[in-house]
Amino acid sequence: MSTLSSSRNESGPPRRIVLWRHGQTAWNLERRFQGTTDIDLTDVGVAQAKRAARLLASLKPDAIISSDLRRTVATAAELAALTGLEVTYDEALRESYAGAWQGLTHEEIRARFGEQYDAWKRGEPVRRGGGELESEVADRAAPVVERAAEKIPEGGLLVVVSHGGTIRTTIGRLLGLPQGSWEALGGLANCSWSVLGQSVRGWRLLEHNAGSLPEPVLGDDV
Repeated sequence: MSTLSSSRNESGPPRRIVLWRHGQTAWNLERRFQGTTDIDLTDVGVAQAKRAARLLASLKPDAIISSDLRRTVATAAELAALTGLEVTYDEALRESYAGAWQGLTHEEIRARFGEQYDAWKRGEPVRRGGGELESEVADRAAPVVERAAEKIPEGGLLVVVSHGGTIRTTIGRLLGLPQGSWEALGGLANCSWSVLGQSVRGWRLLEHNAGSLPEPVLGDDV
């Protein structure tokens, strides 16, 4: 569970975190499990990043942090070019390492690692292909996000450029959700994002798999 929110001045405006997935890659199109393999964006992926960056720049972010893999570096660069912000890169924001699964399509993984794949989809702790547990991904990524969020002003916005699996585990950890329920957070489309907002009771999920600017929530209990 995040501890940052508990120290926030209740009268001050909340911080927000945008967790932004990278643009399309060739392996995304082929449904290959990328993991930590360093894959470039396609031309479509670059165009996706440019479009999303224009929207996110209008939110006037205070800081950008990113995985150091090429697909996230290229995505983050589009937002940095529009905002003038310097990107801080951290390998802790990389996608989950999935060992022998990396480079295989989901069909190939099912054929070779069927029991392991099914257990993962059920939300059980699995070292996919001999790689990382999802809890270990959260252990490395979530603290990086929290430390970066602590550095932005009250009412500020942090943009985190990362990968679908890492974003899901980070959201699950920051929301304090049981690990077995993390899979209930649907996947992010390329260059879509989720938004967390700080509250006195912890981080709240404000937007998920969004591709347009957040709208005010009217009639909620906020």
